[in-house]
Order: sequence, then structure tokens, then C-alpha cells
Amino acid sequence: MLTRSGEKDRSEIRQDFISDYDGLADEWWDPRGALAPLSWIARARAEFVPAARDAQAALLDIACGGGLFGPHAAAKGYRVVGVDLSEMSLREALRHGFDEVVRADVSELPFEDESFDVVTAGQCLEHVPDPYAVVAEACRVLRPGGTLIVDTIADTRVARLVSITLAENLPLPGRPPRGTHDHRLFVNRERLTRAARENGVELELLGLRPRMREMARYAAGRIDEVTMVRTNSTSVLYLGVGSKK
Repeated sequence: MLTRSGEKDRSEIRQDFISDYDGLADEWWDPRGALAPLSWIARARAEFVPAARDAQAALLDIACGGGLFGPHAAAKGYRVVGVDLSEMSLREALRHGFDEVVRADVSELPFEDESFDVVTAGQCLEHVPDPYAVVAEACRVLRPGGTLIVDTIADTRVARLVSITLAENLPLPGRPPRGTHDHRLFVNRERLTRAARENGVELELLGLRPRMREMARYAAGRIDEVTMVRTNSTSVLYLGVGSKK
């Protein structure tokens, strides 16, 4: 479908994204492949996951992809459930720490209210038609006292420069394919926190960026993983964490 300006609408952009990720299914665990930075962010996200309270504790990973977050969640003691629209990615997730996977639209989660102790949504909100509806759904399935963790890209000019102009065009390892990101889908920070607040979760936002020295060593082929560090600026990549009332 085309808009009046001749551009694709948000739903069609989402479908293109799913097709693109199916085509990259064999790169999920390649430390120098197109999806490598997602593993760095998954490790940073895991720092905010509390240890499981008991053996029945469950964690839901929204848009789990090929399961990069699975080993981190399993190590914290959770029964790990993933939801995604890509069947190829879900099969990969089952091989990497996920106990159960479900193919479903992340804006209409097929789970009962208050089903999970932790809900995560990493690097997916900037690819869906309505990220705020996804956040509302994440809050719905989260138990009172449970932890919500999301990370995404801010709807700013500097984020467009870093995440598209530079990241998708510089000839470096870990470069996402051109067209992976669409700036029209980048996520407004105020709307995100408001959507969470309206559904019982007060999010604290913080920025993330790669450690620059490690990025240089990674680009030179000396290391295979880069540490993400916290920053005060949330103008590019940012993470939100909070507990449900």
C-alpha cells in the first residue's frame, strides 16, 4: 500500500522487515555478520534482568528473533518464552535457550494477563507499525512487581545519522543491510514512557553506545564482541526499564 506521498505505509514496511530477517536467519549467531550488534545489545539488556524468584518464574522475549537473548535469560533462572512472526528465526531460538516459542503478532500477544515475571522487547519497537501498542501489550502480560525492559532507537536527527547514514553505509563488519531501518518508525521517548505509565509501568530511560576502543579493535578483526556502555544521552539508542505497580 502507498501513502499519498507515494511512500510505503508502516504495515508494509513491517512486512518487508520480516522478509529481510528471514533472509538473514543464518547470520543470527555470526559474531561478524549483519546481526552481530544485536548480540551486544542483548548482553547489555540482560544486566537489568533480576534473578528468577523461583523455578516457575517466566520471561517473555517479544520479537525474539533467532534467540540472542535466550542464553542470558536462561542463566538468570527463567523459563524463557519467545514470540516472533518469523518462523525461521523461531526455529533458531529454540536451539539457544528458549523453552517455548510462539508465532504471533507482537501487538496482539496470545497470552493471558499477568503471565510473566519479566517482559523484554529489544530492538523491535523501531520496526513495528505501532510501538506504543506493543508496549501496552507487554505491560498487560506482565505480573505486578514484574520487570519490563525495552530498547529501541530515538526519533531524532542524530539517530537517523548514526543508525542509517553511518551504520548502514560504512564498510565495517557487523553492518546491517541497507534499508534495515526506516527513520519514520523510530520511537518517540515521551510517547513510549507515557504508554508504559498508562499501563502501570514507570520507565527509567538511559542511553547505550558501543565502547569506542573496542569498536576500533572489532573493526580491525582483533575481537569478536563489543561492550555496550551506558550514557546519559538517549538521543540515539536507548533502554527503558521499570516495574509494574
